[in-house]
Amino acid sequence: MRLSARGLTYAYVPEKPVLRGVSVEIRPGEVLFLLGPNGSGKTTLLECLCGLRRPLRGRVLLGEADLYGIPRRERARAIGYVPQVHRPVFGYSVLEVVLMGRSPHLGTFSAPGREDRRIALEALDAVGLRGFAGRPYTELSGGEMRLVLIARGLAQEARFLLLDEPDAHLDPKHQHGVLSLVRGFSARGIATLVTTHNPTNALLYARRVALLQGGSILAHGPPEEVLTPGRLREAYGMEFVLLVGEDGHRALVPAQGIPANASADRERGTGSASSQASSESLPAA
Repeated sequence: MRLSARGLTYAYVPEKPVLRGVSVEIRPGEVLFLLGPNGSGKTTLLECLCGLRRPLRGRVLLGEADLYGIPRRERARAIGYVPQVHRPVFGYSVLEVVLMGRSPHLGTFSAPGREDRRIALEALDAVGLRGFAGRPYTELSGGEMRLVLIARGLAQEARFLLLDEPDAHLDPKHQHGVLSLVRGFSARGIATLVTTHNPTNALLYARRVALLQGGSILAHGPPEEVLTPGRLREAYGMEFVLLVGEDGHRALVPAQGIPANASADRERGTGSASSQASSESLPAA
């Protein structure tokens, strides 16, 4: 089964569309990263794909079925959404928050049972937070809250997980932990769509990348083909440099502050790496 958008157009204000004929698809076991500047429509696209927003034109399909024709409970069993910002109001425990992911599987007046609790605890195990089960959710750090919300999505047993900037405001270690976890979902057959502002993270963890600009898909395909200095400049309106180390690891960084005549070693600050940047990717001297 696939989750796909076909020709989506969406506007918050009439005649000012945020999405313009966007088509994208995620398949079982795939990790797709979505990049683009602020206001390019990334979050809006995720909200259309999970059914929170209905597009003005175009269709969202779950398999071959129109998403908006599927009952909400059934839709929630298939698609989990982890928002970028979540401001808790009540002091629920971590386990209670994760158990909320079981709601689509419960009857209208049913409470979570032993099996639901087992699934929730396994989800906390998967994100490394089983020991936090009894802690108040409101007392967690931002990074820990993100992991709890990912665990809630796992407890939901959704086949598709949509994560809005799960690496935002995290230190490098926690970014690696979260994105490694996300990439590991592919072994479970879970399809994952991740928005990010970090092109290097997309190079490291994505199987496919879509680059949004002005509400339209600028490029779509393998990360090494889509995430080039030229395309990123077109999307973000600034220069980027692709740096490649001797071990083959690559990073995309803004070119601001890197002198145009700097050596490759100086650009990386080491004596053992090389830089691969197109001549157009460096600022003029």
